[in-house]
Amino acid sequence: MEEKLDFARVRKLMVENQLISRGIRNKKVIDVFLKIPREKFVPEHLKEYAYEDGPLSIGKGQTISQPYIVALMTEALDVKGGEKVLEVGTGSGYQSAILAEMGCEVYSIERIPELARTAKKVLEGLGYNVKIKVGDGTLGWDEFSPYDRIVVTAAGPEIPPSLYNQLKDGGIIIMPVGDRYFQDLILVKKIGTRMERRSFGGCQFVPLIGTGGWKDEGEM
Repeated sequence: MEEKLDFARVRKLMVENQLISRGIRNKKVIDVFLKIPREKFVPEHLKEYAYEDGPLSIGKGQTISQPYIVALMTEALDVKGGEKVLEVGTGSGYQSAILAEMGCEVYSIERIPELARTAKKVLEGLGYNVKIKVGDGTLGWDEFSPYDRIVVTAAGPEIPPSLYNQLKDGGIIIMPVGDRYFQDLILVKKIGTRMERRSFGGCQFVPLIGTGGWKDEGEM
């Protein structure tokens, strides 16, 4: 009989070897990554690979991001709990769960209905109340704006103006910006009419499709 994988042990090794070793220091972020079962957010046939150091396919041409990248983006958002957060690109729902566990009020947009349904089911099963809608994420979710934080989990040629306009003064948006093949992970803080911009280095994400992003998936 095949031995059952000890996900809690593998999760702990992931946090130690992939996150802490690369400089993730926020204790709240580390604790959340130790708690949330990433294996619940990947397809059944890939569960044994859930804690590997890389992205995994979740179907429909989409991925669940590498654990370190999710942790880096989460730490950069600098949430304390109680923030209203807009996520563009629900995907598997893993980033939504991370933010919800950290005490955020999470609104998430996914353009692919099947992924939205699956993510909603997993999140509800774990007890997370995340509001999810199917639509064009580049337009944001104006009904619940403004947001304290916006996290975009797909790459576009620039930060969509609709998203920036839905950010509170003093709010933060993080998003991969570049071409279809290589991007820079950018954090922007909105301070009145001024934009504070910081780069976290190179990355590769699936394309952000929509009015304020790429018009279609093209070669991707």
